Amino acid sequence: MAIATLDRAAKKGVTAVQEYALISGRALSNLFRRPFYGADIFTQADIIGVGSIPIVILTGFFTGGVLALQSASTLAQFGAAAVTGQLVSFSMIKELGPVLTSLMVSGRNASGMASELGSMMVTEQIDAMRALGTDPLKKLVMPRIVATVVMLFFLTIISDAIGILGGAAVSVFLLGQDSSQYFHNAYQSLRYADLVQGMVKPLIFGLIIATIGCYYGMTTRGGTQGVGRSTTQAVVVSSVLIIASDFVISRFMIGIFGR
Repeated sequence: MAIATLDRAAKKGVTAVQEYALISGRALSNLFRRPFYGADIFTQADIIGVGSIPIVILTGFFTGGVLALQSASTLAQFGAAAVTGQLVSFSMIKELGPVLTSLMVSGRNASGMASELGSMMVTEQIDAMRALGTDPLKKLVMPRIVATVVMLFFLTIISDAIGILGGAAVSVFLLGQDSSQYFHNAYQSLRYADLVQGMVKPLIFGLIIATIGCYYGMTTRGGTQGVGRSTTQAVVVSSVLIIASDFVISRFMIGIFGR
């Protein structure tokens, strides 16, 4: 019985991965086919991007503040408190900015995509779209993928900037450091490789968030209980994949740039 259970679980996992790849591939291929639903992309960009700005600002500011607060006390033991700005900028741009922003957007929007599309599935609205000759993957999934990837890129930039400002506020007003020294170290220590690493991650994370959220929404079964289950699974799986892919991307970038 144990072997049969493992066999069923393995087949179910392989089938899920295959279905996820097919849905994502078909949705991305529709990007280059007419009709082009530009209005839907802008609508989703407003919901996903503009709607996420407050939580991204708060997360970035307090993350930068905590980084400065914790790192300054440790660096002071070695007489290196002046490099607090360098540590905050490195941490925010290369790692914490993209990852925390993606996790916040995942919790807010992957669940929203799964619940919205899942509700449409259980109420047979998507079947009605197919009957009317509209491809739901192009009408519903493709705009969400494009909007998430584009907007997460800019949300990460906002988070990085706000995080560095949060670190500056803590360093200057609470720790008594010099503001010009903080910003000088934060800016002068950055290299092209650091910016590339920090800007590539949100593109991949955005693709993960949108495709996972839409996949669980489009495969929802079982009425309202199934919608809740899909919503939970979308957030959990996208968050885990973001953290796992962050390790892979970081290792790959360090291999290329050496830092």
